[in-house]
Amino acid sequence: TGEHSIMADSTATIRTRKFLTNRLLQRKQFVVDIIHPGLANVSKADVREKLGKAYKADPGNIFVFGFRTAFGGGRSTGFGLIYDSLDAAKKFEPKYRLQRAGLYEKPKGSRKQKKEKKHRLAKFRGTKRAKMAGK
Repeated sequence: TGEHSIMADSTATIRTRKFLTNRLLQRKQFVVDIIHPGLANVSKADVREKLGKAYKADPGNIFVFGFRTAFGGGRSTGFGLIYDSLDAAKKFEPKYRLQRAGLYEKPKGSRKQKKEKKHRLAKFRGTKRAKMAGK
């Protein structure tokens, strides 16, 4: 439960608390507190960069989300995750957060098209199905 003061550039100070190493999900997780007087908010990209410097991690393996600005402004609180590797991130992060980071592309097509494809594939089993799905 140690307070970590991380980065204090000209305007924003970033601190982490409730720091936990989650070995099962191959990540470090923590609450991020940002003090930003005079600024409406701090971009997630900036937060990722500063956390990367502080924890000697690649900003690509860092995911920050759930930021809420305190009433009156000047203070925001959110959540951060630092994955050990990009593979671990891709394995455990939800698709929508991977999509935000540009690591996942949502399948194209309307709901009806997806359902029609599913029904077409239902007629096949095994290798033939895999071959049909590839088309």
